[in-house]
Amino acid sequence: MKRSKKYLDASSKVEKTKKYSKDEAVKLVKELATAKFDETIELSLNLNLDTKKSDQQLRGATVLPNGIGKTKKVLVIAKGAKATEAKDAGADYVGDTDMIDKIANESWFDFDTLIATPDMMPALGKIGRVLGPKGLMPNPKTGTVTMDVKKAVEDVKKGRVEYRADSYGNVAVSIGKASFDADKLLGNLNAFVSLIIKTKPSVVKGKYVKNVTISSTMGPGIKIDETEFEI
Repeated sequence: MKRSKKYLDASSKVEKTKKYSKDEAVKLVKELATAKFDETIELSLNLNLDTKKSDQQLRGATVLPNGIGKTKKVLVIAKGAKATEAKDAGADYVGDTDMIDKIANESWFDFDTLIATPDMMPALGKIGRVLGPKGLMPNPKTGTVTMDVKKAVEDVKKGRVEYRADSYGNVAVSIGKASFDADKLLGNLNAFVSLIIKTKPSVVKGKYVKNVTISSTMGPGIKIDETEFEI
């Protein structure tokens, strides 16, 4: 892959073999985020997981303490009182079969997160093949299939992130923007890694967190010393 001159310049400022402290890594990732837009800061973890085994799959959602610097558009599929609850909580779009038909017939995807009440899941299942590949299918594990619509909408608006380990044991999430103060990025970084450590499957033996890397949208990866965390 051909890299831009700006990327190569930023990459030259990162020691490839060094594992930085959390403070050093956050300071450096902010310095190297020089794009004309506010770059997203992404955290990537490589975990000692065999996700082919059902007891080593890792998936969930959490609200980071300092948000992620992006307001997400929320669609809620619900009826009656729950639809009213969703509107009052600040959902951007609310409906039931009318919204499902809109997605199916118009390929409409002007939303970032889809929340649904359990009774609407059979109807949503009919367009699962469309929602699934886009990562939009609601799931109880991420709190997007729920009767507590109010909390679900509020959590998304506060900066909830969803995470899932891929087949190689990698987990990646946004922890904020380059414009964030270093303390806010560190707070989100610590909160997410602590969550991952707490949810370690009991069957996993040996070293659990193998690599921790932080990067900006247009910048190179910066490795963080995993011993900086209470593993």
